[in-house]
Amino acid sequence: MKSWKTMKPKHKRVIILLAIVQITLLIVAMTDIWIRPSEQIKGSKTRWRLISLINFLGPLSYFFFGRKKV
Repeated sequence: MKSWKTMKPKHKRVIILLAIVQITLLIVAMTDIWIRPSEQIKGSKTRWRLISLINFLGPLSYFFFGRKKV
């Protein structure tokens, strides 16, 4: 495994970009869960908050499977 200091600048930029995307997805999912009424969410809000903490997969699964179509 390479250390941060030995990585190429291109690889550093990719890692930073992926981290920004992941954090943005998490914030948007958590905000949506907070604002959206429970009746519009499949399952409990607590469950979806916990699932949303799983890297990219959690927030994306909430957006695709956790919200009811209104």
